[in-house]
Amino acid sequence: MKRADRLYALIEILKDGRLHRAEDMAKRLEVSMRTIYRDMETLAASGIPVEGERGHGYSARAAITLPPLNLTETELEALHVGLAAVGMGMEGELRDAAETLSAKIDAVLPEDSREAPKSFGFAVYPFADAAHGFRHLTPLRTAIRARQKLRLKMANAQTSDVRPLKMDYWGRVWTCIVWNETLGDFENLRVDQIDEVSILPGLFVDEPGKRLKDFKNRD
Repeated sequence: MKRADRLYALIEILKDGRLHRAEDMAKRLEVSMRTIYRDMETLAASGIPVEGERGHGYSARAAITLPPLNLTETELEALHVGLAAVGMGMEGELRDAAETLSAKIDAVLPEDSREAPKSFGFAVYPFADAAHGFRHLTPLRTAIRARQKLRLKMANAQTSDVRPLKMDYWGRVWTCIVWNETLGDFENLRVDQIDEVSILPGLFVDEPGKRLKDFKNRD
């Protein structure tokens, strides 16, 4: 079970308000008690109203809940940008609320068929780093729709000509799947690591081996 799935499963267990022993939860989820202890610390740090301690048990206090929402990628992007703006521009309770709300959204987002890079983590990516890539979201999304070739200059000074194929959201971090014409291979680039985006004078068409479905089926 992936960590994000396990954390969500723990929330489901705890939301009944009763006391649950770490030993029982560990057996139910087939993990060690040490893993449960770490997960409880993560949930508490993410704003989930968890109470309890090792050796006794854990429970969750009642919290305001909302009915399930179906968000489009554009709506999710707007929410992401808004939370980051509050997190960077405010202090005190509003900043804390932005971080915990983002953590709760991270916990319930569906995962793509490909595993996210481990460094992204669960609700721990800093707002400032993610915000660095906001200015590139619109040109990247526009290029994907128009099938526009781009030249990307990365933070490590590497420059590549690419075919942008798909944007993905990984809990405060956006990535872009591209066919890198310079390397002759697919890449899944972190948008916050892009320094410059330049439009190249040429569109691209689907070619076998360079399409999004080829990226998804290459394993």
